[in-house]
Amino acid sequence: MKELESCTLCPRNCKVNRYKSTGVCGASDKIKVAHYGLHYWEEPIISGDSGSGTIFFSYCNLKCIFCQNYKISTGGYGKEITEERLQELCLELQEKGANNINLVTPTHYVPQIVSSIHKIKDDKLKIPVVYNTSSYENVSTIQMLDGTIDIYLADLKYFDDNLACNYSHCKDYFQYASQAIREMVKQVGKFVIENGLMKRGVIVRILILPGHVEDAKRLVHYLYTTYYDTIIISLMNQYTPLKKFDKYPNLSRKVSDDEYQEVIDYAIDLGVKYAFIQEGETQSESFIPNFDCSKI
Repeated sequence: MKELESCTLCPRNCKVNRYKSTGVCGASDKIKVAHYGLHYWEEPIISGDSGSGTIFFSYCNLKCIFCQNYKISTGGYGKEITEERLQELCLELQEKGANNINLVTPTHYVPQIVSSIHKIKDDKLKIPVVYNTSSYENVSTIQMLDGTIDIYLADLKYFDDNLACNYSHCKDYFQYASQAIREMVKQVGKFVIENGLMKRGVIVRILILPGHVEDAKRLVHYLYTTYYDTIIISLMNQYTPLKKFDKYPNLSRKVSDDEYQEVIDYAIDLGVKYAFIQEGETQSESFIPNFDCSKI
């Protein structure tokens, strides 16, 4: 695939030949998967009762210092598979009753994903395909997905580039993420929900970080004033500190109830109608998947 010979799939624009070496993300030309199975803890319109058919890809183009999935994002845990096996995983998940196919951290494998999904979509694969992304994407890569993806499940992590630089080692996150989300909305339009399940559209997730309520509020304001009721905003309080951060001590604690409520109240006062909020204890390691590639 020519896209892998001088890789510019993400804003890192490494231009490495992935058939011979690797760039920032660490991925070669081979698809690598860390886990697949039914997942019940996405937004209710994604997971439903029978679960979302998640496929967790190894590696990531962000280097978030607080990453919950570091075993696969940085550590590279997983199993190399063929495009044919990726098709089989999708169809196996559909057979198990998955409401959708949920491709998690897929950016660096987009050419292979498009090639694989196109061969089974509509003919054999009848359920929606979800692109679950950090949104640190090049618009050209999102454009490659037009016609392949039904639902975009996109993060919008930072408004302030200083936070992006400190926490995810990228100084231009909002610039690229906002452009990528605009292309996502252009492709799939206003969200469509049938019988309690999302069939098409965009959900944008905001993970509230401890000590950064104002940044979260700026993200809410941007999304609502840009897209109004076209998208769904998901406000997440599930940040889970897995270690102590001496340089950034605020990251060593969970988001407080007051911080989370402040963001919710801001969204309500702004006029946001379509949003998800989290209730109960979500800040737990029990919500982190147990990655096991032995059955892939």
